[in-house]
Amino acid sequence: MSLVHTTLSASCAVGDTSIVVTSATGFSAGYVVRVGDEMMRVGGGYNGTATIVPVIRGQDGTLVSAHAVSTGVVCGVGSDWATTNGAQVAVQYPLAGKTRRVSTYGAAGAISLPVAGTDEIAVINGTAHAMTLALPTKDLDGSILWIVGDTGAAHAITIASGLGGAGSGYTVATFDGTGQCCLGLIAINSIWVPLASPFSGTLTAIDVAVT
Repeated sequence: MSLVHTTLSASCAVGDTSIVVTSATGFSAGYVVRVGDEMMRVGGGYNGTATIVPVIRGQDGTLVSAHAVSTGVVCGVGSDWATTNGAQVAVQYPLAGKTRRVSTYGAAGAISLPVAGTDEIAVINGTAHAMTLALPTKDLDGSILWIVGDTGAAHAITIASGLGGAGSGYTVATFDGTGQCCLGLIAINSIWVPLASPFSGTLTAIDVAVT
């Protein structure tokens, strides 16, 4: 089975022992659930169909916290919650929040996905490199990936399904070769979404001039 993504259809308070989801497809007793940054486990009495899902809160050292309506929810068996860069083990989310790792690339190739539960900085060294970035898995929801050049080089990053899932015409991000560039992306529902989405319209009152 693979991880499923849905949202809360009602808010969840710190003291609640159940969550209300928009869709219960893929939920089952004993499955691991992530709501925001809190890990939960589906209670043993769950019937597998109701959208009111009993949960055991604060699993894997995460903090029990309140969650607003429409918060993202990811659910799957324990083995689905696996690190993306190593052995298939259950993800441990740190109590103090996500950790941030730094990886360095000195040649053309694939940029590794962050490990679930962490953010990542991918530093590209040297002259222009052609890099690729695969779609994030659902257990990466909320993970942030920063891609930065350590010199002014025209690196080209090909992003699966395009920025924001927009497809053709949005699949390649090319750095300007003059100054150092940085591309910020956040993983949401198996898509890389740019940080922040570009503005349109009249921006002269809020733009930043570089001279």
